[in-house]
Amino acid sequence: MRVLLLIGIIAMVSFSIVQPTAAAPGIHLNWGTQLNAAECDKAGGTLVINVTHHVVNDIDSAVGGGFWAVDEYNRHIQVWFLGTDGNGGIEAEAFGATTTANGVDVYCAVVKYQGSFVTDDGPSPGGSDQFIAAGIEGTFEGGYRAVITGPLKSNPTFRSRGFIGSFNYGCNVETDPGNRSTCTGLFNWLSEYFDTADSNFNYTLQWWGWIYKTGRYGTWVNASTGNQGDITDGP
Repeated sequence: MRVLLLIGIIAMVSFSIVQPTAAAPGIHLNWGTQLNAAECDKAGGTLVINVTHHVVNDIDSAVGGGFWAVDEYNRHIQVWFLGTDGNGGIEAEAFGATTTANGVDVYCAVVKYQGSFVTDDGPSPGGSDQFIAAGIEGTFEGGYRAVITGPLKSNPTFRSRGFIGSFNYGCNVETDPGNRSTCTGLFNWLSEYFDTADSNFNYTLQWWGWIYKTGRYGTWVNASTGNQGDITDGP
């Protein structure tokens, strides 16, 4: 889902969706453990960004390409400063970052999503059904954890604490050619808070995953550890 958006964010400034596996009884995703603040705060880091915002009219990617649903959600972004790499400080590589130069600041981010979706007609998100009906409603939750190296902006447009607003991404699930070009109101939090043009900026995903639930139409897990299930109205 948001995986493709993250690819775009990193390219503008990645990871590919894991190919789906067969559905298993009791489909679940232990996202709460992976996105626990303790995963970022193991080194006694300092919380430097703690914001929430609301999003409407986002579109959700399927494993076979294209978009299968329109999303509305709340997103909670938390970033901890872990220290400065090298020269008696921490080693960024120990936290999963790619090799970086001494003297570069290291951060850990946890980003959580909770929201709802409505399907568009077309292939199912997991690819097991070539056509599902429009209008199937459900809920989803999850997010991702990442290590970031590089400088924070000294004077970002948005504040670093509290609710920063509502964003209408303006995406059109019917006409988008698959590259989010119809999304006229995207909010890129990385470029808002970090100097992504800096040569030392780097973004390394540690874990990502979302679980989608509809009740009678099934449950789908899209995660870095593997996909499970699907959302389908077929027999």
